[in-house]
Amino acid sequence: MKDLKTKIITTIGPASSDYKTLEEFMKEGVDVFRINFSHGNHAEHRKTIETIHELNLKHHCHAAILADLQGPKIRIGNLKYESLDLKEGDILHLQSGKLEQTDENVPVDYPGFSRDVMKGEQIQIDDGRIVLEAVGEIDKDTVKAKVLYGGKLLSRKGINLPNTRISLPALTEKDMKDLEFILTQKVQWIALSFVRSAADIIELRHHISSKIREKSPLIVAKIEKPEALEDIDNIIDKADALMIARGDLGIEIPLEEVPLIQKDIVRKCMTRSKPTIIATQMMEGMISNFSPTRAEVNDVANSVLDGSDALMLSGETSIGHNPVKVVKVMKRIIAYVESHQDIYYKHFSPETLNNERFISDSIVYNACEMAEQVKASVIVGMTHSGYSAFEIAGQRPKARIFIFTNNHSILSKLSLVWGIQGFYYDKFISTDHTIEDILMLLQRNKLVNKGDFVINIASTPLDQYGQTNMMKLSVV
Repeated sequence: MKDLKTKIITTIGPASSDYKTLEEFMKEGVDVFRINFSHGNHAEHRKTIETIHELNLKHHCHAAILADLQGPKIRIGNLKYESLDLKEGDILHLQSGKLEQTDENVPVDYPGFSRDVMKGEQIQIDDGRIVLEAVGEIDKDTVKAKVLYGGKLLSRKGINLPNTRISLPALTEKDMKDLEFILTQKVQWIALSFVRSAADIIELRHHISSKIREKSPLIVAKIEKPEALEDIDNIIDKADALMIARGDLGIEIPLEEVPLIQKDIVRKCMTRSKPTIIATQMMEGMISNFSPTRAEVNDVANSVLDGSDALMLSGETSIGHNPVKVVKVMKRIIAYVESHQDIYYKHFSPETLNNERFISDSIVYNACEMAEQVKASVIVGMTHSGYSAFEIAGQRPKARIFIFTNNHSILSKLSLVWGIQGFYYDKFISTDHTIEDILMLLQRNKLVNKGDFVINIASTPLDQYGQTNMMKLSVV
């Protein structure tokens, strides 16, 4: 199958953390492995990370690792029994800051729960499958709630408070412990959950930079709170990528608003060359079934048409019955859409002459314009920081994007970015010699054919890692 432009992210869990399944994922072309720090422990995560690095070396791949911090997620604690069957009109006593159930009270792991939740506000559990209404306070630690829509309540299910402004910090005590561990590992991306403003991104970046100066992970802002939508432009500016986490977002805001918000965020990010990830319930039916619903197929296809850089599988690959099969089906859908629809040529000219990156941005823009005019097969970029690679991808050229760099860390980071295939290359001599050498390498690997137009962009002189300031059109 031809290489996909849209990248695939798989969440690793009990169904997929073994060596064989991780290797099958890599053989199927999974680009990013997500490790969800809401579950598991550091020893388990360390083993998974080590296995992914081992498989990258074995298969000469550059798959990235995305460490997903839990953030201020509120959960039901551990129940005495396997489940509680809740019916409409039942009364629950929700006790703040408790992890274990007592005779009368259902535990909630957030100490500030009874302080933040006011009478009349909704309490949604398990992605909105169960809905309660706060009807009063029993004491300073316990909220009395009435069941509006019942169901089977299980331990550790998530709680959403769509009408409540919670006072939890962006980085909880658990997040700080997880972050300390993550920064000892070779992880390329860190996702911050329940981002409320650009200040949350700035805070996380400060913590990262205080520990790591070079090759630090990039930050994904997860958009799942209404407050984030109010500050979306600033969040896009401060984050390195955005994840539209539709599960929690669709509970926190009216669900009918989510599709257009998804399209709007993807468009805004594309204009600024910031990658986007579409996440949650993409092919959830395949957690237990062998094939997706037709609605799920349409969801995947529409996310490709929207222009998202990457699509993320969650429970489908972490706890599902057919994790590798899910990846194969998603690949088929993406490949068909990419080959039959016009998802290309979303060219955005540089915004202002005063932009310090104006020269690089102009070269990239015109390279992609030229690629369209001459029907170039390949755009080749040489980069050390990765900046030009993000910019090329943001223009969505139909030509394949090959990025050459001597920076291993950048290669893995670019695995998240639309359309990019990365190659390690450390023989930069002169611009002309390097372009000729790379062209011969592409020919040997049958990545270009005789008669193909190739566009090269680079900085000159090459060894100074300056702004991209050169473009060359040639024919194989």
